[in-house]
Order: sequence, then C-alpha cells, then structure tokens
Amino acid sequence: MHPVIAQSGFSAIDIPWPLVAAVVAAVVIFGMLMFVAKRYKRCPSNRVLVIYGKTTSGNAARCVHGGAAFVIPLIQDYAYLSLEPIQIEVPLKGALSIENIRVNVPSVFTVAIGTDGETMQNAAIRLLGLDTDDIKQQAGDIIFGQLRQVIASMRIEDINRDRDKFLESVQKSLEPELKKIGLVLINVNITDITDESGYIEAIGRKAAATAVQQAKVDVAEQEKKGQTGVAEAEREKAILVANATKVREIGTREAIREQAVRVAQLEKEKEVGEQTALLEQQALIKESQRQQAIKIAELDRDQKVGEQKATFEREAAVAEADREKRVRLADANAKATAGEATAQAAIAQAQAEL
Repeated sequence: MHPVIAQSGFSAIDIPWPLVAAVVAAVVIFGMLMFVAKRYKRCPSNRVLVIYGKTTSGNAARCVHGGAAFVIPLIQDYAYLSLEPIQIEVPLKGALSIENIRVNVPSVFTVAIGTDGETMQNAAIRLLGLDTDDIKQQAGDIIFGQLRQVIASMRIEDINRDRDKFLESVQKSLEPELKKIGLVLINVNITDITDESGYIEAIGRKAAATAVQQAKVDVAEQEKKGQTGVAEAEREKAILVANATKVREIGTREAIREQAVRVAQLEKEKEVGEQTALLEQQALIKESQRQQAIKIAELDRDQKVGEQKATFEREAAVAEADREKRVRLADANAKATAGEATAQAAIAQAQAEL
C-alpha cells in the first residue's frame, strides 16, 4: 500500500458506492443534456430548417423558418435550404409570336425559395440536397417554357409597346409553376426585345416617321395658331386701346362734370354760409337788444322798488315819530295831571291842618 494512502487512512475500497453512482449519474445526465442540446437546432432567418424522417405532422418533412426545433435522434435528421435570391439568365431566342414571327427576348429572372407552408414543403420535396446550379437548371427549364408560351399568345407590337402587360402575363404564368418546386418569383428584367425579320425595327422606323410627320404637322399647326394668335392679339390690343381711350374720355368728362358739380356745391355752400352768418349776426343783435331791454327793465323795476321802499320807510319813520310824539305828550299830560292832583291834595291837607 502507498504510504500516503496508508497515512490518510483511505483506500480505493473505502470510497462509498453511492458517491460513485451519483458521479456516474451526473456524467450520464450531463452527456444526455449535451446530446439533447446538440439535437436542438435553431434556424437562421435566411434559411429553412427541414426535418425529415418520422414526423408527427404526417408530411414528408417538417419545415421551420425563423425558429427552432428538436431533432429526434435515430428516427429524424435535418438539412437546410438557403433563402438567398438566385439570378437566372434566360437567353431566349427564336420564340414564335402569335403572328409566327420569331422573337428574341433575353431576360434575367430572380427567384428564391418561398417561406409559406406549402411552398416550403414543395421545396423540401423537390430541392433538398440540390446545389444552386441544379436549382437554376430546374427553374430555367420552367421559365423557358412559360416565357415561350406567353410570347406565343401575344402580338409583337403588344409585347414591344406594352411591356408592363407583358411582364404581368409572364408573372401570372410563372408563379404557379415555380411554386410547384418551392420557388417564388422576385423580379423579372427583360433585357431587350428583337426579332430576326426586322419587324420591331420596322415598327420603330414607322413610329419614328409617324412621329416626325406628326411633329411637322404639329409645328405647322402651332405656326398657324401662332399667326392666328398674333392677329387675335393685335385685334384684342386694338380693342383694348379703343376701350381705354373711351374710358379715358368718359373719365375726363366725368371729372369735368364732377368738378362743375363740386364748384356749384361750393358756391351754394358759400351763399348758404353767408346767409347763415348774416342770420346768426342778426339773431345775435336781436338777442343783445333783448338782453339790454331786459336789463333796463330790471333796472327800472329795481329803481321803482327802491323808491317805493324808501317812501314806505320814510312814511313809516314819520308815523313812528308822530306816534312817539303823541306818546310823550300823553305821558307829559298824565304827569301834569298827576302833579296837579298831588298839589291840590297837599293844599287840601294843609288847609285841613290849619
């Protein structure tokens, strides 16, 4: 036995079995968790996760976009489909139009795997495991056929003149066919439209000649309209000048008439003002005379009242003096009578005493 082990008192036989079982269980659980974590697949936004094998939905595969899913070991496996756009050049030449004229329509189509449920299922069935070139090949064959079919149903003139309608027809024809293999149409770019017989070029020359001829007609028409417009403008100018002269003469006459009326009004206002001033002056004189007469009458009245008052006061004073005089005379007579009686009494008393 090793000395250190012997000194510590432990040996391999001394490790408890529950601890060993717990460690083993922990290792197994950790391994299972790591295994499960590795089987839990997350799908990036630019891909479609395709889970195939035994699926619960009953479909051939389960498609997940922008999420995550658990891939059951042994009975399931997974793969990815890219959602990156794919450009397909279609150098279409010699396609027959409805007039049996061969047309060259080189184009560039942009497609990608669709993200709706049905389209992803179709892509999982038709395109899983194929590289980009194989997808281009399948989509290109479909595009060639549908593009020829659309051209065969249209006139060259319509194809060349109404590009929007042509593109709309191509899209309507292509979209359901591409969906069958799990693709959607993103963009259509028609590079050029030509034909081997020179029909489109002839149409262009005809259109150019027609445009030139129409331009000449338009120029002549515009020159004619210009001359007519000049004559009309000169006539309107003459009418405007005549009207302006007439208006000016009418305005002058109206001004003269208004001036005469104003002068007459001013003269009348002057006469009325003078008469008004004279009447006001006369009224002021009469008012002054009336006020003066009133003052004289008031003075006469005051004078008469004063004289009457003075006469009354003088007569009252004379009457008062007479009354006082009579009172004093009566007092004197009374006193004299009293004195005489007193004297006679004294005399009588004196005689009686004798």
